[in-house]
Amino acid sequence: MGPEALAQVLRPLAGMFPAQDYPNLLVGLGLPDDAAVYRLNAEQAIIATADFFPPVVDDAHTFGAIAAANALSDIYAMGGRPLFAINLAAFPDDLPPDIVGDILRGGAEKLREAGAALAGGHTVTDREPKYGLAVTGLVDPGRIFTKGGARPGDRLVLTKALGTGVVTTAHKQGRAAAADLAAAIASMLHLNRPASEAAQATLGVHAVTDITGFGLLGHAHEMAHLADAAFRIDYGALPWLPGAQALAEQWVFPGGSERNEAYFGRWVMGAAELGLADWQQRLLHDPQTSGGLLIAVAEAELPALIGRLHGAGEAAHVIGRAEAGGGELRLV
Repeated sequence: MGPEALAQVLRPLAGMFPAQDYPNLLVGLGLPDDAAVYRLNAEQAIIATADFFPPVVDDAHTFGAIAAANALSDIYAMGGRPLFAINLAAFPDDLPPDIVGDILRGGAEKLREAGAALAGGHTVTDREPKYGLAVTGLVDPGRIFTKGGARPGDRLVLTKALGTGVVTTAHKQGRAAAADLAAAIASMLHLNRPASEAAQATLGVHAVTDITGFGLLGHAHEMAHLADAAFRIDYGALPWLPGAQALAEQWVFPGGSERNEAYFGRWVMGAAELGLADWQQRLLHDPQTSGGLLIAVAEAELPALIGRLHGAGEAAHVIGRAEAGGGELRLV
């Protein structure tokens, strides 16, 4: 579902659960975020999230692992630790059992890598395979990462290269080079756990989200809007997966990129001044699967965060800064 339609259907639901009636629901429908958070006591809060989707690659085991990494990412984006998960799956009746088994095994192995347990699941029949997880995690209620905490002067750090939507779409069309697909798969399989732990160890981190279906600019707008800020984004500093820009120039895009641009494009400024081509602007809205973390950190703490990220083997791309505003995204 596109961002505009999603906002429309969720709007009336938020009013059914006023904050004063649920004081321990620290993050819910009231403000969009990566997962729900419910306080248990002064030291512990539960994080709950769910995500599932159709295959993005051909190999069943790899698909299962990517879907699990993607679902786990919301826990890491909130600053938490995953505890356990249950499978969410839909399979055609004629899908061979060994393929189903490979998908589930891929997800289970990724959960084990994350230090979380698989505790059950639910499966329905559908014409197209779909797989993902509902994940439960734990977080300190005084140290939750939300989207809305960025402050003017914060620097913006991105931990993974962009372009998984374009590359996997090209793969479905038989147009992706093997090396480019392999790089995209490696990125999608990589857990955001080390990046999250580096952010958790940095006191100057004010806001975090993971880059997924709304693309870089969609999720950046959410962060800026919720913080009553604007984000200045350095286009030249953005990291791209191998092949992503060349494929975008050939206008190879998933359908979600058009919906994202149609909705979030109203907050984007500076593309004309930079002389960006249409394909370059569309690429900024490319929906990501299991994308990296976007972190807003106080400038004084930027070196410490980058040092921790590099020490954990993570990339750290400084792509911009927060400033006064109302959700605008200024490309420079």
